[in-house]
Amino acid sequence: MSKRQKFTPEFRAEAVELVLSSGKSLVEVSESLGINEGTLGNWVRAYRTEHPETETEERGPVEWAQHEKLRRELAEVKRENEFLKDVSAYFASKGKK
Repeated sequence: MSKRQKFTPEFRAEAVELVLSSGKSLVEVSESLGINEGTLGNWVRAYRTEHPETETEERGPVEWAQHEKLRRELAEVKRENEFLKDVSAYFASKGKK
């Protein structure tokens, strides 16, 4: 049987910081630290849950441009949907006569 490893809170915090700031994938960081990728993934997920404000503050230009594009597309689809509702109601009322 294998013995479970114990990690200090400082080690966990540094590992999470490495994932978030290094630009390396979770797999790369977990391999370099010699820990299970699932364990590190749990730590990162817990950090993001506890600190949701850091995700919005650290949005890069590419992510922001994509966000803005999707926001504009959503607004356009909502306008089209309203128009189609109005047209549908108009034709539905014409057919009742």
